[in-house]
Amino acid sequence: MTIKEIQQKVDEWIKAYGVRYFNELTNMALLTEEVGEVARIIARRYGEQLAKPTEEPANLADEMADVLFVLVCIANQTGVDLEQAFAKNLEKKINRDGDRHKNNPKLA
Repeated sequence: MTIKEIQQKVDEWIKAYGVRYFNELTNMALLTEEVGEVARIIARRYGEQLAKPTEEPANLADEMADVLFVLVCIANQTGVDLEQAFAKNLEKKINRDGDRHKNNPKLA
């Protein structure tokens, strides 16, 4: 599925099941919440924190998909073509950082 198709699918879902998009500020708060859920999983699975004994095992892929869903909602309601924006952003990174990381002795 392309990013453009993802944006279309989210828009179709909102129209069919979500009634309407939450406003941008609400979606920003929801995005922050979802990123926090991903951070919690990463901290416990790959970091030094332990899960609480009563905590259910978390699904990292599902939480990442939640982040993507809310990010796409924000893009849709603000008129951002994420596919185009990502292509431009990647080109910027190539031009700016083409050799930077290769020449970083900390990454050798």
